[in-house]
Amino acid sequence: MNEITNALKSLRMPGMAQYWETMLETRQTESYSLQDGLQLLIQAELDNRTLSRNSRLIKKAHFRYQASIDEVIYDSKRGVEKQKVLNLATCDYIKKGVSVLITGAAGTGKSWLGTALGHQACMNGYRVAYFNVYRLFEEIAMARIASTLHRFFLRLAQTDLLILDDFGMKVLDGQQLLDFMEIIEDRHGQKSTIIISQLPVVDWYDVMKGNTTAADAILDRLVHTSVRFELTGNSMRQKKHEYNDEIK
Repeated sequence: MNEITNALKSLRMPGMAQYWETMLETRQTESYSLQDGLQLLIQAELDNRTLSRNSRLIKKAHFRYQASIDEVIYDSKRGVEKQKVLNLATCDYIKKGVSVLITGAAGTGKSWLGTALGHQACMNGYRVAYFNVYRLFEEIAMARIASTLHRFFLRLAQTDLLILDDFGMKVLDGQQLLDFMEIIEDRHGQKSTIIISQLPVVDWYDVMKGNTTAADAILDRLVHTSVRFELTGNSMRQKKHEYNDEIK
């Protein structure tokens, strides 16, 4: 029997090998027909490969937080509308290249919600990249120095879902604005982008006022067809601190 396990492992079928071992331990090898047993083994291998793929996608995304759709607390008064979140959980917006804009004051759960959507995308097999906007421009600057900028932009353009956090914390200078426009232009209508910002969308123009033509082009591609969340209410971080103080 160990020969079968070793053969499955050598064929790089660890899920099937593990399930075969389980069947041996529970003496189920003779309880199924050949077809039923084979179906169970194949399904075990498929499940294992899906789990491995999802774990790999989540690791490569470099999320700031651990969050999932299952943990979202729906509250329409705060701007977290259940049906809107569940619609996005299907990931149809990624197939259509629709953007998502999440705004709100510090601590209202913007980054957490964006991460939950990104995690859901990974679980559905999509490639996701999470960047703080400041770190994104640092990487662009380094890629420009290393003459790898084209490759970096190509990788961003091919990413199914790009999450850009803390947009608007600093005014974009001339080159940053041109780089940002290129990223948005490459993705428009093809790939999805989630923008997370403390600034309301109406104030985004001020972050890009150094080049009004570029600002108009960027906002035109981001705003008009996007799904939007405007989160309100008290800081969730403050609530967490108060709760922790109560249980001490």
